[in-house]
Amino acid sequence: NPIRVSRSLRDIAYKALQVRDSLVNRNSKEPTVAEIADELKVPREEVVFALDAIQEPISLFEPIYHDGGDPIFVVDQISDDKDLDHQWLEGISIREAMAKLSDREKLILNLRFFDGRTQMEVAEEIGISQAQVSRLEKSALKHMKRYVASS
Repeated sequence: NPIRVSRSLRDIAYKALQVRDSLVNRNSKEPTVAEIADELKVPREEVVFALDAIQEPISLFEPIYHDGGDPIFVVDQISDDKDLDHQWLEGISIREAMAKLSDREKLILNLRFFDGRTQMEVAEEIGISQAQVSRLEKSALKHMKRYVASS
């Protein structure tokens, strides 16, 4: 199922490419989006949107570099745009909330969420039932949620 791009959008994109070539020939330099938009008498955003729309989609698992070792894929080059300050503050809040928990609750949450263990694995390791792990985990998360909400 290819993605359908409207004819008007395709027309703007192809005109933008023609104008770009014309401006390169005329000025011997790569034109800006603003220069192309001015020449076409359309908003800059429309030029960008149109040019993006005619790009061929590629797979996130398309290899972009391979030197004989492990290849680097498109997905490896995508950055996490999450606000780092926000992440940092969330980390502090979580650490502060975990500090308020009992040692047993801390151990359960660490094993479950930081070590990736199942409730059954945690239960076997600390010598309680899976149901108890579930109740303690739920209670600990509730306490943490309350602490974070109040701070």
